[in-house]
Amino acid sequence: MHPRLVLLCGPAGAGKSTYARRYAAAGYAVAAVDELAWAAAHTAAHPLPDDVARRVAADLRSRVERLLDEGRDVVVDSSFWSRASRDEYRALGSARGADTLVVYVDTPRDVALARVAARAGAHAHDVVLTPEVASAYHDGFEVPTADEGPLEVHPGQ
Repeated sequence: MHPRLVLLCGPAGAGKSTYARRYAAAGYAVAAVDELAWAAAHTAAHPLPDDVARRVAADLRSRVERLLDEGRDVVVDSSFWSRASRDEYRALGSARGADTLVVYVDTPRDVALARVAARAGAHAHDVVLTPEVASAYHDGFEVPTADEGPLEVHPGQ
């Protein structure tokens, strides 16, 4: 049996962390970029400084690799804002014999931005973003398409 790798993607405020909790309840190990940044004491300024972003990205990748090598099913809670980032993790999964699925959390822009605006910075999945940064994240997001590989589209909740 091959491990499963689920890539949750969507802009800030889409509801990815809600879906990650559902996968966790089903036995998946969760690898979440926001939790790694939070654990590294980067709780305020976003976007992260380049050196911190590189370190957090490397930590995320390492965690996913280790979990897949252990034969665990893994859900990755990250924006996967670009096709290139999704392709990178598809290749990572393929190299470890994982069946990879992209789950796009499709949330209307106004809903996602309102969720981000309501954040208070209380925990890793409550990161405060300026309206400008949140808008840029949403507007720069590359929506996944079926030609990339296995894809499910779910409504933001």
